[in-house]
Amino acid sequence: MATGETGFDDVSFDLISLQYHSLKAGHDYGQYVRDARNAGRDDIADFFEQVMAQDSERAAKCHAFLGELTGSAESGPALS
Repeated sequence: MATGETGFDDVSFDLISLQYHSLKAGHDYGQYVRDARNAGRDDIADFFEQVMAQDSERAAKCHAFLGELTGSAESGPALS
């Protein structure tokens, strides 16, 4: 795997990026849930909560993969 300027191999960097964005988006969706509930649209609030749960699952999966890569020959020097 190629290692860029970050010290991470491309796959590790991609996992870190996806994990970050999944967690950040989950935070933002909380306001969406409140807005939908305040508007009386529980169906839409439920949808946003479902999206939040999916993002949380994605972040957890990224974390697990990063744990597998840490210290392996596949990771860049930043995960060694």
